[in-house]
Amino acid sequence: MNITLVLFLIVVGITLVITGWAARRTRTTVQFWAAGRGIKGWQNGLAIAGDYMSAASFLGIAGLIAFNGYDGFMYSVGWLVAYLTVLFLIAEPMRNTGKYTLADVLSYRMSPIPVRSAAAFSTVAVSASYMMAQMIGAGSLIKILIPSLDTTLKPWFNWTILGTKLDPSITLVGVLMMIYVIAGGMVATTWVQIVKAVMLMGGAILLSFLVLLHFGFNLGGFFNAIAGVKDSKTGLNFTQPGILYTYGKTQVWGVDKALLENVSLGMALILGTAGLPHILMRFFTVPDAKAARQSVAWAMGLIGSFYIMTTFLGFGAATLVGKSNICATVAPKCTPNSNLAAPRLAEYLGNSFFGTGGGEFLLAFIAAVAFATILAVVAGLTLAASGAFSHDFYVNVIRTHLLHGHVSEREQVLVARITAALVGLLSIWLAARVGATANAAALVAGVAFVIASAANLPAILFTLFWKRFNTWGAVASLVGGSLVTIWLVAIGPGWSAPRPGWAPNRSLRRDPVSTRGERPAPLPYIFLVSQRDLVGLIALDVACLLAAAMMLRAWRRRRTRPPLVAAIFVVVLAAVATVLVLLGVTYSLVVGPTFIVALLVIMYTARYERRVTQR
Repeated sequence: MNITLVLFLIVVGITLVITGWAARRTRTTVQFWAAGRGIKGWQNGLAIAGDYMSAASFLGIAGLIAFNGYDGFMYSVGWLVAYLTVLFLIAEPMRNTGKYTLADVLSYRMSPIPVRSAAAFSTVAVSASYMMAQMIGAGSLIKILIPSLDTTLKPWFNWTILGTKLDPSITLVGVLMMIYVIAGGMVATTWVQIVKAVMLMGGAILLSFLVLLHFGFNLGGFFNAIAGVKDSKTGLNFTQPGILYTYGKTQVWGVDKALLENVSLGMALILGTAGLPHILMRFFTVPDAKAARQSVAWAMGLIGSFYIMTTFLGFGAATLVGKSNICATVAPKCTPNSNLAAPRLAEYLGNSFFGTGGGEFLLAFIAAVAFATILAVVAGLTLAASGAFSHDFYVNVIRTHLLHGHVSEREQVLVARITAALVGLLSIWLAARVGATANAAALVAGVAFVIASAANLPAILFTLFWKRFNTWGAVASLVGGSLVTIWLVAIGPGWSAPRPGWAPNRSLRRDPVSTRGERPAPLPYIFLVSQRDLVGLIALDVACLLAAAMMLRAWRRRRTRPPLVAAIFVVVLAAVATVLVLLGVTYSLVVGPTFIVALLVIMYTARYERRVTQR
């Protein structure tokens, strides 16, 4: 048994012990969703940092800097500045107006049924995207660093569900995630995130110290070494911008395209962070607004320190290891993998200062930290997604407002745990459908930030600071922003591709050919849609939206609930069908049943309206 596997099992054991301890303290809804509001400011700050500093932060940014120099460092700046938005605009008002979830804030002074339903939809869209990215990252990490574990698990998870073969590494992460949330709720999730934050900061401090020690704590010498590293394609050194975003090459409406891409990236990172539901949920775990401010201050200190240290991690890997040696297996002409910059740097520093055994131990420790990072973030995402359905939709829309029933504390917690299990199973299937590749993780994670910035944040800011903001404005922001973002990303570069066997003229887009006449390796194909299927999807979505508009008009005329519920159901049905087809489920198996179900709902609503009119 190698040392990486041993440390991996130790991390899993620690988190399961925490979950067992938390399970005895999770009985009521307040304990399940908000940890009994007994988390102190500094504890919540650690938990926020642990929830926020994901695998994308630890592995991804270090890799971006190691491969792209200055341009990669801009990701660190964007994610750090994002928390200023949270601190000054959102933290205190969120704590004062909310209860457990994002929808509690948005429905504070609006009609609860449409707003809660729309908020549940956008929350699930963001959480599912980010959760898939984390699980894909975990799967690829286990395959690379602990291949023996992946091989051992294969006989146990050799199942095929709806044409998708389960990935053993992804399934393991999903099962652990469900155990944390179902058994321990927010208490377990909080303390898992605190442990992860301590481990992550410890690992980053250790590697940064060793990098500086290697250069004799001479920052001038360190940056001179960075300036000596040059990109093979552009010829620029790593302290110059333009490696990732090439300036002066393409103009869009008279503006440099690279500049627009940088502005777009900054807006997505800064605004998207302030709209992530699993981050915003953390403000409900503290007793008052003062503790919420304290927790953000602690989080900013930790997050800021960490992103400064990514400079040493990324540039250290570029100067000491070299881009060509950042691979799963270091060998001549190996395929570089940017997500392995931090692990390979740890191995190099361990070998340099402590010998071969030190290199193996540091590599294993950083791999364990990365895995703990993924577990903590995925647990928070699962809690946010299950809360969106069980608390916002089931309890507050269906049972309370539509059926006028009373939901006991026990039933609420039971529904939340069942929902967490279903969310976990769905995320395992979706992540396995995409496949455990590093590039896919980066693409899917980007979708979460774009949806959060385009759908959630406008609704939050207008709800908190604009008196004339109304129910339909919130619904338009949440549903419209989510659907438009998903559609634009789906037809954008890197996501759409022909199915195997399709003729070239039926593909949605072709892989670009480089200026050197070589065809670059394509990104993983996630959304597999032909032009014909895309037109059919658009027609289905337009028909459902028109039907929903007619039902909303009937609801506004008579204020009866069935048309409103039917409108929300039809919109959600169309969105789910669209996502399934974009993910590769057979078009005919999805669109036909969706059309039939939507038609039945419309017919029932029309019959109901006719009966009401005849009275």
